[in-house]
Amino acid sequence: MAPKTILVCLTTPEHAATLLRVAVPLARKHGAHLIGLHTVEALVVYPGIAMHIPEPAFAAFNESQKQESEAIKAVFTDHTAQEDFVSEFRLVKAEAQSASERMIESARAADLVIMAHEDKNSDRYDQRHAQSQVIRESGRPVVVVPLDYDGPEIGNNILLGWSDTREAARAAHDMLSIASEGTELTVLRVGSSGQDAFKDADAIDMVEMFARHGLKPTLEHRDPMGDSIADVLNEVAFEKGADLIVTGAFGHSLAYDFVIGATTYALLRDQRFPVLFSK
Repeated sequence: MAPKTILVCLTTPEHAATLLRVAVPLARKHGAHLIGLHTVEALVVYPGIAMHIPEPAFAAFNESQKQESEAIKAVFTDHTAQEDFVSEFRLVKAEAQSASERMIESARAADLVIMAHEDKNSDRYDQRHAQSQVIRESGRPVVVVPLDYDGPEIGNNILLGWSDTREAARAAHDMLSIASEGTELTVLRVGSSGQDAFKDADAIDMVEMFARHGLKPTLEHRDPMGDSIADVLNEVAFEKGADLIVTGAFGHSLAYDFVIGATTYALLRDQRFPVLFSK
């Protein structure tokens, strides 16, 4: 089923144009309702700290938030004004909640969420790590776009990182909503087992399912040869000219991810292509 509600989280004016170059073609292609969401930061005063904040400080803070919001809205309007699909700019106050919590609330009614890669130089404090939180908590597929991405429209040449897990299966079916008919799809299993692809029953079943949907899938197996799974996914995506990597996300507990590390965090940290994450 094609996405009919697409939420794009616009955190800064610097990256809004990059995100909309990805989101607008998808909304146009599927006739989707495109929502541009920006959260206004709350000025939090902790009751345990005895201090007075002068009224001019509040006024300056509110004015800076207003200017940033207007700049982001102007970028959104510039990219959507001439389009036939319905577009909507939403300005939501974070209040006492973090920006990511507001994003999660809005994401649950969307078919697809699009976010920018984390930028420690320009993201507000309450926007830090929003990507991982929205992926974990929203229940929706999330496309994270590299900063300053200027590649092709996504959905025509896709790399799916496959493993026999719930998260990978969820990602595979979420991907169908944005894949084009005739999309070139590489189903990639990464592992050192040397498994014969022709005897790889679950992956073969997935390839056959994709073919029934009109995609053009191929199945590949790569030995990481000491590289991380994230590195292999990026390398194969580059080889294939992929416009999107698709993968299951956070298949382990928070404790495991913190101690051992995880492919999801590696892809979020060292991102070279747009990645669709499904949890």
